[in-house]
Amino acid sequence: MNSEAENPIDLSVPAEPAAGRGSPDLETSADRALTADLALAAVKDRDLSSEVIEQISRNAAVMKSRKVRLALAAHPRTQRRIALRLIRELYTFDLMQFSLFSAVPADLRRVADELLVARLASITLGERISLARRSSSMVAAALLLDKEARVWQTALENPRLTEAAIVKALLRPGATPAFVTALSHHAKWSVRREVRMALLRNEYTPLARALEFARRLSPGQLRDVLHASRLPEKVKIYLRKDLESRHSGSKSP
Repeated sequence: MNSEAENPIDLSVPAEPAAGRGSPDLETSADRALTADLALAAVKDRDLSSEVIEQISRNAAVMKSRKVRLALAAHPRTQRRIALRLIRELYTFDLMQFSLFSAVPADLRRVADELLVARLASITLGERISLARRSSSMVAAALLLDKEARVWQTALENPRLTEAAIVKALLRPGATPAFVTALSHHAKWSVRREVRMALLRNEYTPLARALEFARRLSPGQLRDVLHASRLPEKVKIYLRKDLESRHSGSKSP
């Protein structure tokens, strides 16, 4: 796995300025003598001006540092056009870290998530497993459709994964039979009402689980769900007959 995954960059605590030095001015930030360490220390100042940030972003030597690129992209005073350029240059796990920064504007975090999703097809199995464990809800949701069981199994345990994301995955054609079956037995997710209704719409849900979920719905809800369900026709017929049997039995004296 890429070593970047093992070394997340800490940008949470602003650095104290070095003794006798303040934030670099425009001339200093453009100077060839500026090092990555000095630039990173300067960028940790949340009050650094956008002009200085732009000058640092033009320093080719300093911008070779992944830490500086990430810090500049996440800085609150970085101009949007610069942030967008830097986001596209981030390594995979720096991109993941950026997407999780709560201080970063939501639209930029979404751009980072979309870039990560676009990269999923080209990264290694180990990297996808690591992303499934630690990434945002959007990325974890995309990994639910991964063909490798270890990836979607890990994504199901991601603490940021939402019920809405799981429902959406179940309704997409890419959901595999193994994923649907596992989800129908999942201790956390299979008890959620919306997930159960989505499982009743998926063609791969096992009959025994479909029957159990169907019996937890009202007659009207079940009819609505089955109307738009991709379950095999014989399964839907069985569930409707079971419903009729239960409904007629409830009317018996």
